[in-house]
Amino acid sequence: MSETASTQAPDTPPDPEVEHHEKMKTLRKAAVASFIGNFVEWFDYASYAYLAAIISTVFFPAEDDPATRLLSTFAIFALSFILRPIGGAVWGNWGDKYGRRSALSWSILLMTGATFCIGLIPPYARIGWAAPILLLLFRMIQGFSASGEYAGAATFLAEYAPRKHRGLYTCLVPASTATGLLVGSLTVAFLHAILSTPDLNGWGWRIPFLLAGPLGLVGRYIRAHLEDSPVYREMQEKVEEQIGKHTTLGYLFRNHWREMLIAFSVAALNAVGFYMLLTYMPTYLKDELGFDQQLTFIAESITLTVYVLLIFSMGRLSDRFGRRTMLIIACIGFIIGAVPLFSLLDGATFAAVVAIEIVFCILLTTNDGTLATFLAETFPTSVRYTGFALSFNLANAVFGGTAPYISTWLINKTDNILAPAWYLVGVSVLALVGMVASRERAYEALR
Repeated sequence: MSETASTQAPDTPPDPEVEHHEKMKTLRKAAVASFIGNFVEWFDYASYAYLAAIISTVFFPAEDDPATRLLSTFAIFALSFILRPIGGAVWGNWGDKYGRRSALSWSILLMTGATFCIGLIPPYARIGWAAPILLLLFRMIQGFSASGEYAGAATFLAEYAPRKHRGLYTCLVPASTATGLLVGSLTVAFLHAILSTPDLNGWGWRIPFLLAGPLGLVGRYIRAHLEDSPVYREMQEKVEEQIGKHTTLGYLFRNHWREMLIAFSVAALNAVGFYMLLTYMPTYLKDELGFDQQLTFIAESITLTVYVLLIFSMGRLSDRFGRRTMLIIACIGFIIGAVPLFSLLDGATFAAVVAIEIVFCILLTTNDGTLATFLAETFPTSVRYTGFALSFNLANAVFGGTAPYISTWLINKTDNILAPAWYLVGVSVLALVGMVASRERAYEALR
């Protein structure tokens, strides 16, 4: 017997149980990595939205009236979204050509670094107009880097998840955004409870932004130690052959423009609904309807908790009934219910406000628990990250980041506190048109 034959182990089939264990272990790591980045992003956005009144006094002249300062603060919030479509194209192209892991590892580092820097900006009283200019600069860096987060994490998970449970696993991404908002809301409520107004206005507001630094380093470490998704690795050579010398963006618009239009219209409802109901609502309740600030934070925290609990059920339902069905139900629900629900808020008791927000939450999770999976399934692997990121971030730039500003502006111009509800109805109609034109891909393997 030769030495080679004696030392070579006989071929043995892989142990299915061991293989399943390894796959689940990798899937869990992918889920944690996806969760952290989106959590940090939306923790920051929650902090900015819920501290908007304080930020407006820190970064803008004291002689301006409160409404002007608040509009300026929301204008910076909206302007930070200008770079999101550009960032979506950059990160998407990077992720499609060089791997999802690489793009996600760098996007979280840039995003959390910019968030940390916001917590270090001196106030207007010390450096004048340099303060709001720096705030805008760092928020635009955030917008550019964050544009790769939601789409990249959802793409990553959709490609890792088993087909029959794709909706359930991918809805972890919107769950992480709501968890970030919830923790942001609780953090701001806690700061209001333990700090005096001078301390909160002076230094306390900086704490949520400074926390992004260490959280970003943890997220970067986890992502750097993950492999790219099996679907991406298996199709990488085919992707290169399919696109050839074309850029990912050019190939996307030439061959998948219809999918882009559908994805944009459907994502528009998510953008307006999410920002209006989960970030602008506390400001609306306090400034437009005169609710107590602490009660608005408590109501929002309860709503966000319900959102996180419901989102997984909606993801599971989308696996059973399809993404198209769930998203059409959400569109019709907002068209019928937005105005009546908003009208009931005026003069409502605390319990009634919570109940109304929970009804909104059910409609929103029907959309949000399905959308990420729908967008991932809409595009083929060769342009999935780019198509998802560009359509999603373009919708957020046009409709999402502007939602608080447009809502405040519409109320001031029309003197009608129901103006935001009618705006939500209009966007819901646009999304419904897109969904009617779409096709169901929930029961198919990823292309």
